Amino acid sequence: MRKTPENRVAGLYNTLLGLWGPQRWWPAETRFEVIAGAILVQNTAWTNASHALHALRNVGVLSVEGIRRTPAAELEPLVRSSGYFRQKAARLKAFVEWLDRQYDGSMERMFRQPTRKLRVELLELKGFGRETADSILLYGGYHEIFVVDAYTRRIFERHELILPSADYDDLRLLVERALDESSVRPPSAIVKVKIKLPPVHDPSPMSEAERSSRSQTFNEMHALMVQIGKHYCHRARALCEECPLKYDLAKPNID
Repeated sequence: MRKTPENRVAGLYNTLLGLWGPQRWWPAETRFEVIAGAILVQNTAWTNASHALHALRNVGVLSVEGIRRTPAAELEPLVRSSGYFRQKAARLKAFVEWLDRQYDGSMERMFRQPTRKLRVELLELKGFGRETADSILLYGGYHEIFVVDAYTRRIFERHELILPSADYDDLRLLVERALDESSVRPPSAIVKVKIKLPPVHDPSPMSEAERSSRSQTFNEMHALMVQIGKHYCHRARALCEECPLKYDLAKPNID
């Protein structure tokens, strides 16, 4: 049987989950912290965004009410570590203003909207691209949507699963097709393999929250791609011989 891209993507997921286990992502206490993190991590490393989140938390403004009452001039130095701090402070303010106007300040009402409708609305906000919107939907609202980031694109290109010209949504839909219920093994059926790998994240209230199995699958796949990208599939140099996905580089045609 010839392997399709969908077969191979499902194989990557099952292999990595079997090796690494659940990744406990997103590391956040609240839904708003997920949203703020998705804004602050734009064009920077997560470490820089986490410093900004810590600063907001320390002064008690890491919430809808906190951002609402804090002038932009006071927010800007708090998020300086995330880079483009004036833009990001403005985006935090703009999101809360939109939430107040559209949903009376209620994230519960916002996240109850159908995925497609809410995605369109988020993408209309200035500075919100598809990765930001999908991160909010998946990690903040537990919607069933996959998040495509630079790590996933790099891994898929190097494994010749997509062309460099592939559109964001083409890649997203490939993963969503691949990780259906028939191709994903339940955690109880995955044989754990002993191998030395970088550690997973500590559990957080948001990573432990209840969600659908499909939402959890997309959560894990995105987190696993981040781990591979950070530790093995570097932009400047791919550590293929050390990578747990090196078996797939041969792209066998027979199961």
